Parts: sequence; structure tokens; C-alpha cells
Amino acid sequence: MRRWARALVMTLSVLALAVWSGSCALANADDEVWLLIDDNASTLDIYRGDTRIERFEPVALGRGGTARVRQQGSRMTPTGEFHINRINRDSKFNTFLGLDYPKLDTAREAMRAGLMSPTEYADFQDAYYRDGAPPQDTVLGGYIGIHGLGSSDPDIHRRFNWTEGCVAVTNDQIEELTRLVSIGTRVVIRGDDDAPIDSLRDKPQASTQISMD
Repeated sequence: MRRWARALVMTLSVLALAVWSGSCALANADDEVWLLIDDNASTLDIYRGDTRIERFEPVALGRGGTARVRQQGSRMTPTGEFHINRINRDSKFNTFLGLDYPKLDTAREAMRAGLMSPTEYADFQDAYYRDGAPPQDTVLGGYIGIHGLGSSDPDIHRRFNWTEGCVAVTNDQIEELTRLVSIGTRVVIRGDDDAPIDSLRDKPQASTQISMD
């Protein structure tokens, strides 16, 4: 009888812990601050859970458009889900919130499409796992993030997509954004008119990659 009682108590304890853990996970999801950038609407929305708490508009993206897989020198903004992995408050663009582009699955897709050789992909994968961050100097480019204007022309910013592939907001907006986000904040970039990957295959690559930090 005592064994049965002890087993029942242990079972109930495990169930209670599972319910508590699930409740904590749901609470964390409800409190998550994350960003949604929409190319077609030229907006950056800040969410807490499912609730939008702020909108910046217009924002500027890459002058080359958007694509799931971009090449170095294409001036395209990559679409997909990323995370902030570095913050540079001394950027020439006021503040730079770096993103973990290119993702491993992006490199895999590029290899399958013929944009990256198997050897280049293997080197990418090795560097990704060794350094804990994607290499920034491959055929896929890098140094993608969200930044302010610095000394750039605000009128150009309001009228055109002018960046080399990053997402630009005003200086006041990047300062407000920096107060709300942290390393690991999720960033979703959405572009319904993404360039198909086949259209990138034969485009020439720039010889250098310029850091936007």
C-alpha cells in the first residue's frame, strides 16, 4: 500500500511539473518580443507575443529587391526567419543589429541550386559549427542586419529602397528598437515577390563584400 501511495505521489508530482513547465513555455511565448519586416508594405512591426506594440514605416530594404537566397553583391535583402546575433552601437549607421544570415538551410538550398559547390558548402558547414555563427565571406554574402541612417539622407530613405541588403530605419527608430531587443531576438523578413533562386544562378558576383557594421 505504501509503495502504491509513493508511486501515486511521484506520478502526480511529475504531472504537476509538466503542467507548470508548459504554462511557463506558453507565458514566455506570450511575452516574446519579435520583429516582422514586410517588404511589400515597407514596414517593421514590433510584436510582444501576438500583439503589435509598435510600427515603423516606411523602412528601406535592399535596392536589389528580396530573395530567399541572395548572392554577394546582389544588393538583395534575404527573406526568412533570423535572430539578432550581434549589436554594434558604434556603427556608421548609428546602431547595427546584426542577423545570423546566411542560415545553414540557406547554404544547403544554394548548393542544391548550383550557386555553391559541395566543397564550399562543406567549408561553410565547418565554419558554422566551429564558430557558432555563419561565415560572412561566402558566395551568399553577409553583414546583413537592421540599422539606422547615420548621416544618410532622410529624404532618400523615405522614397527609395537604398541599402546594400540590410533593413534601414531612422536614427530615432533604431535607438528605440535597440532598447526593446537583445541578442537572440527573432526577426522575420517577409517578401512576397522574392526572386526565384534560378534567376540568381548566372548573375556575376562582386569581388568584395563590404561590412555594413
